[in-house]
Amino acid sequence: MSELLKNIIRFVLFLFVQVFVLFKVPPLHRFIVPYLYFLFILWLPFSLPRPWLTFIGFIYGWALDYFTHTPGLHAAACTLIAYVRPFIINVLISQEGTDKNYASPSAVSMGWAPYATYVLILTLLHHIFLVFLEWMSFGSFLFFAGKVIGTTAISLLLILLTELLFFRKERFRTNTA
Repeated sequence: MSELLKNIIRFVLFLFVQVFVLFKVPPLHRFIVPYLYFLFILWLPFSLPRPWLTFIGFIYGWALDYFTHTPGLHAAACTLIAYVRPFIINVLISQEGTDKNYASPSAVSMGWAPYATYVLILTLLHHIFLVFLEWMSFGSFLFFAGKVIGTTAISLLLILLTELLFFRKERFRTNTA
């Protein structure tokens, strides 16, 4: 299956799961809202240039905003993490060409510790920005921090479960030239 077709299927599948499954779950104790949709952006190939990655992040967030009737909240958060993603990858991966030997970020291509750090940083950034935009002010800082921490914790749990249930086979490419 080609990378383009795989990513189109992921695009539709993550949107479907978020809109028709996870958004139907009532918020737990006003803090926890399960988000999994942004994993699509985290799984995009290494080879995408930053402008295309940012554009895809915007379109993906905009599509979710269309279904949820939120005026650009998810588009802004997805655009932010899509733009920051290459910086995080460059910091976390050794520069010996790992990103050229594998197609996309995963625990196999990056190693478990860098991949977990990558997912944690971008998840936390996404949720801080999204919760801040929802309120447009900090209001009660404890409520803000509780919502960010609770939502991040449940999202990380969902991401870990997704990684374990849908293990992506990353083939090592010997022809890196």
